[in-house]
Amino acid sequence: MVKVGIIVASDRASSGVYEDISGKAIIEVLSDFIANEWEYHYEVIPDDYESIVAMMKKMSDEEGCDLIVTTGGTGPAPRDVTPEATEEVCEKILAGFGEQMRAVSLKYVPTAILSRQTAGTRGKSLIVNLPGKPKSIRECLEAVFPAIPYCIDLIGGAYIEGNEEHIQVFRPKAK
Repeated sequence: MVKVGIIVASDRASSGVYEDISGKAIIEVLSDFIANEWEYHYEVIPDDYESIVAMMKKMSDEEGCDLIVTTGGTGPAPRDVTPEATEEVCEKILAGFGEQMRAVSLKYVPTAILSRQTAGTRGKSLIVNLPGKPKSIRECLEAVFPAIPYCIDLIGGAYIEGNEEHIQVFRPKAK
């Protein structure tokens, strides 16, 4: 069973000011992309460094999530600390994820250069920061998901099968 952690970092959504739509967008996109059985752990928490660090550690170390995706907190505002929290908990940073997501987003909005998404590994978990808007979440996951299953293979996580009707995943051919 593939386990996915979804962390929504939002002061307003966590306090009930508005309903979270970003986390639900992640579930929708991953439901399109993952062909095998999977379950998710979904948390909406404040945009707070310590809360984000603690939740990432819990999802990786205690819940054994193979993939942890975050949304929110990747801009330049003072409360945007998700990339810093990601760097704190990860053993290896995979900067190419953020570079690819920014490159794709720049096709749509010039403010994509303000985004600070990153990714990294912690144990057998891959952690990926996503933007906050549902349309951007889909665009960014379309750009990086082809590499996610193989990355998780390399770190010893569960085997993720891509749904070829929606996405082509890449794994090198065995020699």
